[in-house]
Amino acid sequence: MARILAIDVGKKRTGLAVTDPLKIIANGLTTVPTGKLFEFLEDYCRKETVEIFIIGMPTQLNNQPSEAVKWVQPVVNRIRKLFPNIAVELVDERFTSKLAHQAMIDGGLKKMDRRNKPLVDTISATIILQSYLESIDLKKGNRQ
Repeated sequence: MARILAIDVGKKRTGLAVTDPLKIIANGLTTVPTGKLFEFLEDYCRKETVEIFIIGMPTQLNNQPSEAVKWVQPVVNRIRKLFPNIAVELVDERFTSKLAHQAMIDGGLKKMDRRNKPLVDTISATIILQSYLESIDLKKGNRQ
């Protein structure tokens, strides 16, 4: 079964999260340097079947693209070119870093551990993926 892979693109680092094969649970995968993202994705897609890439799109409160779009959009374009048979969906990533920090606090991580930026990026990608999974459940009418 194919997985859904979420990507939280950053200028320096990119957080990744993936579903289980049944597409029920979002799990943090890793954080990679953005410059090595395509190499990582090619390797990952050789080992695992990916159905959809979910990419967080930085948006401002007024729903306009944020300044960060200038380095996210080229990544989106290259992913579409490298993986033409895998769907790409863009989702609003507003507040994911703040939610990630709050999740770390709620999880009891010490202050020093919460400064681990790669961990924040992985958690952010997981939040993006979890919110996507919840949105498709609502569209299908699978409310709990």
